[in-house]
Amino acid sequence: MKKIPVGISGRHIHLSKIDLFKLFGDGYQLSILKELSQPGQFAAKETVEITSPKNKTIQKVRILGPARNITQVEISRSDAIRNGFDAPLRHSGDTKNSGSCEIKGPKGKIKITSGVIVADRHIHFSLDEAKTFGVSDGDYVSIKITGEKPAILEKILCRVRDNFKLDCHLDTDDGSAFNLKTGDKVIFIDKDEIKAY
Repeated sequence: MKKIPVGISGRHIHLSKIDLFKLFGDGYQLSILKELSQPGQFAAKETVEITSPKNKTIQKVRILGPARNITQVEISRSDAIRNGFDAPLRHSGDTKNSGSCEIKGPKGKIKITSGVIVADRHIHFSLDEAKTFGVSDGDYVSIKITGEKPAILEKILCRVRDNFKLDCHLDTDDGSAFNLKTGDKVIFIDKDEIKAY
C-alpha cells in the first residue's frame, strides 16, 4: 500500500515579474515567509487584494514565489461563488479564457482579463517517485481517503518533474469536505486496483 502526503492549498496568487513590479514597485523582491513542499517554491510575506467583476474583494491573498511567466489567481469554488468570480476548473497554467479580476498592491492596481481559476487536484512526483508509483506525466490516477469521512477521488493529474517532491495538492473545499489537513496521508490506488472500487 503506497501512501502520499497531502498539501491543502488555500487561495493564493502567482505573479509575473512585470505585474509584481506594477503592484509593488520597480525591482521589488518578494520576502520569504515559509518554504513550500515543492523545492524552490515559497509563500511570500506579501499579500494583495483581489476584486471580482461583481465588485467583491478578498483581502490578504498570499503571493507564492518565485515569479512566473503569467499571473494566475487560484481560489476555491466556495470563494468563487461567495464573491462573484468566474473561475473555471483548470490545471495550473491553463488560464486561457478563464476568469478576470482586479489586483491591488501597495504601489498600484492591475486588471487581468483571464487568470482566475479553481486549480484541479494533482499529485507531484519526482522522476524516481514516478517510477516507484508506475506513473508518467499527464496520467490520471485515483486516491483513497480514510478516516472519519472516507472517499475515493478519481481523475487526479500526475505531474512529474525531476525537481518535484511527492505531494497531493487539494484545495480548501476538498480539505473541509473530507476532513483533511496538510501532512495527512492518502492511499494511492494502482490502476489495476481501481476496478475493485
